[in-house]
Amino acid sequence: MRTTFKQENKHLIMSFEGRLDTAASSQTEEDMRVLYDCEGRDIILDCTNLQYISSSGLRLFLGLLKKARPKGSHVYLTGMNEDLRQVFDETGFTTLFEML
Repeated sequence: MRTTFKQENKHLIMSFEGRLDTAASSQTEEDMRVLYDCEGRDIILDCTNLQYISSSGLRLFLGLLKKARPKGSHVYLTGMNEDLRQVFDETGFTTLFEML
């Protein structure tokens, strides 16, 4: 699992590559901490190269959403393949996140 972070204008963007499973969740959570200081800037989670997400990964995304909303930030998901979208649909996460 690899993450890449960048800032563009008022957006914080994190890209994910590989499998976000239980084994990768600890390091990914550490990588995502940079997004917690969003203060009104929108967050884009780029899932274009994310092959798989487990319940541990879903927990990380949900935790980020819970930290971002009170700060006036939106969390957007982009680049989701059919398998990922199905996981988000089945867990109800599609209704929680905004899709680009």
